[in-house]
Amino acid sequence: MTQADQVYRSLMTPVSFLRRSAYIYPDKTAVVHGDRRYSYRELEERVNRLAARLRADGLRKGDRVAFLCTNIPPMLEAHFGVPAAGGVLVAINTRLSSGEIEYILHHSGASFLFVDAELAPLVQPLDLAALKVVRIDDTGAPGDPYEDYLAGAAPEPVASWLEDEDETISINYTSGTTGRPKGVMYTYRGAYLNALAQVAEPALTPGSVYLWTLPMFHCNGWTFPWAIAAIGATSVCLRRFDPGHVWQLFDAEGVTHYCGAPTVQLAIINHPSAHHLERPVTVLVAAAPPSPTLLAALRECNLHPIHVYGLTETYGPITICAWHREWDALSLAEQARLNARQGQGNILSDLVRVVDDQMNDVPRDGETMGEVVMRGNIVMKGYYAQPEATADAFRGGWFHSGDLGVWHPDGYIELRDRKKDIIISGGENISTIEVEQTVAKHPAVLECAVVAIPDEKWGERPKAFVTLKPGASATEQEIIEFCRQHIARFKCPAAVEFIDLPKTSTGKVQKFVLRDKEWGGKTKRIN
Repeated sequence: MTQADQVYRSLMTPVSFLRRSAYIYPDKTAVVHGDRRYSYRELEERVNRLAARLRADGLRKGDRVAFLCTNIPPMLEAHFGVPAAGGVLVAINTRLSSGEIEYILHHSGASFLFVDAELAPLVQPLDLAALKVVRIDDTGAPGDPYEDYLAGAAPEPVASWLEDEDETISINYTSGTTGRPKGVMYTYRGAYLNALAQVAEPALTPGSVYLWTLPMFHCNGWTFPWAIAAIGATSVCLRRFDPGHVWQLFDAEGVTHYCGAPTVQLAIINHPSAHHLERPVTVLVAAAPPSPTLLAALRECNLHPIHVYGLTETYGPITICAWHREWDALSLAEQARLNARQGQGNILSDLVRVVDDQMNDVPRDGETMGEVVMRGNIVMKGYYAQPEATADAFRGGWFHSGDLGVWHPDGYIELRDRKKDIIISGGENISTIEVEQTVAKHPAVLECAVVAIPDEKWGERPKAFVTLKPGASATEQEIIEFCRQHIARFKCPAAVEFIDLPKTSTGKVQKFVLRDKEWGGKTKRIN
């Protein structure tokens, strides 16, 4: 008897979330995109048409369907229509080069490619003869190739081909800041469970309105496309991130939730339109440890941050810095300090560990550093077509994050660095994150990144790359002196350079670019 045949067991598939909400809330607004509104009934019908058309065009079970698309309704529909058809969704980073996109299409073995017309120049140089290509004009009207593609199919649901909830639902390619990106495989089970965690942890309700500041191509939008449908909330699409437009939508659409890296949060709170909102908005912050300064600034705008942490390999967030009621009595600065930690596993993941090189737990003293490792429901199935890389990542029966952290006495973890980002200066370990958070406290600083630079005396010293707030000014010496007032002198930057920080499309600072700049011509990156 297969899983699907058992009376007491329903296969976990996120497609079921949309089916239920379309049944319970058929006339409720599911999607907002400019002047367009789709009800849950209409969204389900569009998804059904996409699934039916894919099958009519020859999709076989497990075929990869690539979407190169911004945060618009077709991208949301793909998260349901592709798995409903029996395909595997490959959402491609919209900021990659043509060559990188070509690699992903080839490596994944995609049979279909749906491409936003705005992004069509990226695939124009590529040989797409082996793929079925559909252009998306994002008009929502007849004449749009995507709309015509849907119109030619039946609106009824297709029969499910799912036999095992551990089948692959999507392949998400890592940012690829070093080397070729790896294809991270998500399962139906993992997507289903993490979506429910994203309902529970930020307290989504049917009345919630979620703003799509986070790219849906990034970890399938942290599984929020499925989470929002699960609870019957509303998605507000956003073709491109613009902090001024974000503030307009906060007010016009009654936004209650959004997600983003610290760089996104900084752009929002430093925009001239920023103001204290009458109603609270829940903000999920991840991608880099937010400074206490940032967390405090968000609270001042009635934006209430929930600090989460994870990787592409963990469906996005796997830990949460769960709030303790007794923290309410603490000063805002102390609250922010505690909330800057990564916390512990969410309600549907296993607890994470911090281990030494022999896989032993490090002391829970808040000082001893080790590697953060994870396992359980919210860990990837593996890397697509890369068994050796998968085996290495899963050595010892745990997924190795490559992130260094400490374990606090209360059981919460706190990141201190990537292994490659530790600065060893005169035999002392320096956490770049600690230095970055100190620099970020300076009132003129918008954001910063710290890397090691070679030093003849000490081997390595920290250097800070700083972006100043609009209209603000500060000198190198002022930043260094400011740091000396807050942290040990040996941890303070030896140099400060004012630049626009290089970043990936998901807001992560590309420290390798900064390291390459400082270590160019040297055969080793350590002294």
